[in-house]
This record gives sequence, structure tokens and C-alpha cells, in this order.
Amino acid sequence: MTLTLGFSPCPNDCFMFDAMVHGRIDCEGLDFSVRMADIEALNASAFAGEADITKLSFHAYAYCADDYVLLDAGSALGRNCGPLLISRRPISFDDVASGKLRIAIPGKFTTANFLLSLAFPQAQNKIECLFSDIEDGLLADKFDAGLIIHENRFTYADRGLRKIIDLGEFWESETGAAIPLGGIVINRRLSDDVRQRVNRVMRRSVEYAFANRAASLPFVRANAQAMSDEVMYKHIDLYVNEYSVDLGQEGRRAVEVLFERARKSGVIPAVREGLFLGA
Repeated sequence: MTLTLGFSPCPNDCFMFDAMVHGRIDCEGLDFSVRMADIEALNASAFAGEADITKLSFHAYAYCADDYVLLDAGSALGRNCGPLLISRRPISFDDVASGKLRIAIPGKFTTANFLLSLAFPQAQNKIECLFSDIEDGLLADKFDAGLIIHENRFTYADRGLRKIIDLGEFWESETGAAIPLGGIVINRRLSDDVRQRVNRVMRRSVEYAFANRAASLPFVRANAQAMSDEVMYKHIDLYVNEYSVDLGQEGRRAVEVLFERARKSGVIPAVREGLFLGA
């Protein structure tokens, strides 16, 4: 059985998915037709119901939970790994709260944008652009501030940019919970047997990646563009952890808190379906 599978070319995703897409593990009779895309493109694909399995932002998940359910394995949650709001010149919290700044965001439905809305609800002058273009836009004075994710956490300071706020730290101080960034969902139209098989294969793939770190290196490096190996592994170590193997009770609770906060803030609609596989 062949299933369509969407994930990003970022090191953490390539690290986790390498074993299952290259047949390094028991895939229980499943094959995968892979589409790699930026996270906001993956979000849009999920809204259209195009993929059997896909990575998406937890913010976006609220808008397609009728069609997809979250796997226990493969998620990106953690601590000290949230998006950063950065700028070229000194900017205060009051400046951001004024709503006058032009802020570049990596997509309307990213969890990063949700956190920005939670911290600064008045900051509505937002410009959507590809996450990897935000630093260059700031340096060219196209924006006053930029919301960065992924490997840009490790490169912005070297380019003379400065942090305004770590929105992951903001989230943790507000909730005490880990920050849910992205998850792996599977289409609800697939049978429970197939969904459970995919969940086991996903977990097996992550466990293989941890046990055989060098095995995924060619796949990770092939999609990392000009990223150095040092930044590549910092990226993996930041976003792939015990929650990626299994959400567990703590991880599930963090996702629930995110959805509760987002719904109460009016950022997402109420979700009618159970969020988790088997729930």
C-alpha cells in the first residue's frame, strides 16, 4: 500500500523520516510517495486534504482536525526551542505592542504566528513570506521586525540582527508547558489498522535515527542547502527529542493547552474531533 507523505526539507524532518522513506526499517507493507515543501505549503495541502500523512503546524491542525488525527510519534515539541522575534535596530516590547511595526511572519497558520498573536494581539501589521527570506528582508529594511523559525535561530546574530523576544520562553512562562510547534497527522478516512501501522512505523523511524545518527546524514545534507553540518545538527538536536518518539502524557497535555489558549483567544475555531490517535 502506497501512502502520500508530506514533510519539510528541514534537517529535523529529514532526520526523522529517513529510515521509513528509504526502507531502513520494517514498514509493515507500507510505501511512501514523498512531497517535500515549506511548512506553510504543507499546512495549505492539509487544508485541501491532499496528503495521507503530513507534517503541519499545530496552529494549522485546528483548521483540519475534522480530516486528520495526530500521530503519537514524529512531533516537534520542546523547551527553549520557540520562534524568535528579531530586528535590525533596537525595538522595545511597547514598540511591538503599538501595532505600528511591519512584522514579517513565516505564514498565517504557523504556530509561530499564533504565539506572536498571543503575546502581542495588537501587532496586526504582518507580512507573510518564506521563512528563509526574513533575515534578508530585515537587512534590506523591508520589515521592522521578523518572526524566525528553524535554523535561523542559529544564524541571525551572526548577521547583525538582534532578539526582541523568545516566544518559546514567553509560552513556557505563561503555561509551564512544553511548546508544541509541529506534528505529524494522518487522514481519518484511512482505516484504524493503517493509522496504527503508520504510527508504529513513524516511531520506529525516529528510534532508528537516534540509534544510527550517521545513517540519515546523506539525506539530511542533500536537503540542507548551504547549511553547515554544525547548524544542521544543532537544528536536529533542538527539535527532535523524546516527544518525537512519543508525545506521552506531558506532550499531549501541552497540545491541549495550546488549543485551549488559542480557542479562548479566538485564534482558532472549536475542534469537534479528538486530537489524538486512539482518543
